[in-house]
Amino acid sequence: MKVVHVIEALGGGVYTYFRDLSTYFGDKEIAKEVETTIIYSGNRKEINPHKIKSEFSNGVNLIQLNMVREFSPIKDLKSVYKLTKELKKINPDVIHLHSSKAGVLGRIAYFFLFKKKKLYYTPHGYSFLRKDISKPVRKIYWLIEKSFQKLFGGTTVACGDTEFEIAKQIGKSKLVRNGINIEAVHKQFQPHENEKITIGVMGRITCQKNPELFNQIALKFPDFNFIWIGDGELRPVLASPNIKITGWILDRTTVLNELSNIDIYMQLSLWEGLPIAVLEAMTLQKPVIATNIIGNKDTVLHNKTGFLFNDISELEHYLEILKDPAVRVIFGENAYMRCDELFDKDKNFKELLSIYNQ
Repeated sequence: MKVVHVIEALGGGVYTYFRDLSTYFGDKEIAKEVETTIIYSGNRKEINPHKIKSEFSNGVNLIQLNMVREFSPIKDLKSVYKLTKELKKINPDVIHLHSSKAGVLGRIAYFFLFKKKKLYYTPHGYSFLRKDISKPVRKIYWLIEKSFQKLFGGTTVACGDTEFEIAKQIGKSKLVRNGINIEAVHKQFQPHENEKITIGVMGRITCQKNPELFNQIALKFPDFNFIWIGDGELRPVLASPNIKITGWILDRTTVLNELSNIDIYMQLSLWEGLPIAVLEAMTLQKPVIATNIIGNKDTVLHNKTGFLFNDISELEHYLEILKDPAVRVIFGENAYMRCDELFDKDKNFKELLSIYNQ
């Protein structure tokens, strides 16, 4: 069986997802049954495009093809043309599209193949959930998702429970949760306690990750240290004197060490699919405070692995609870157990493989 994955947004948590996917499907035994090709765009600033081939398994085929995130008629037509050529050359049995942009370009290319294939699509956070665009544009994105599903068919493979509930309203859907390499991440766990409680977040400093709120929280709690592991265009927003910004760290071990050194993880996203960074923090036994939105609420169990909040005023109570090191240890252990149960990549990729074989 030949399987092709198409992804435009190869960065952040999606990069981790695909590196792990390449490891699983590139395994010698699985590769005997499934020939995997990943067609990707390497335009994201947080990744080193020259390291992709060294970090991904040799057991999968990698093809770089330029795709852009925002709507661009000329560039998008070129991408569809090149994508169609690659798909005709490979002649896959299964096409799996990832992210909204690849979902559009890939389904148009699929149409031009004029051959029936198994077609799957994972949004990794629907574009109509974005808060950095106007309501009319979000409505257009919703109509695109709905109409493309109706026109081209296929099955949505949701990456989280709430995304699955939304997907079922649009068309045929299945659930395969995002997962991570629990064993590899947990190896970086080092029990320790900072002199001053340190609260961290990891990812691009963009509207989606809500750096404005992170800065407000840092100003509101001057007795805590705050760290942003990453970089991005909204870096100047993080002006509070108790915030440290690491900049882009392209070495995986160093990133996980930084994450392991914090006391509390904070995820303030305005929209999500199912955040890999939260899973990594939970595997490193960190209690998580997160905005009560899709994706975050699929990972964090309120008052057991961390806290979900709707307003900044709630944080004083939650942070007071988490000042106690013993409480942080209990929450962290609960978080690790939850990840091991629901978000192990090997278990979840095995579910994905069974869907391809249906």
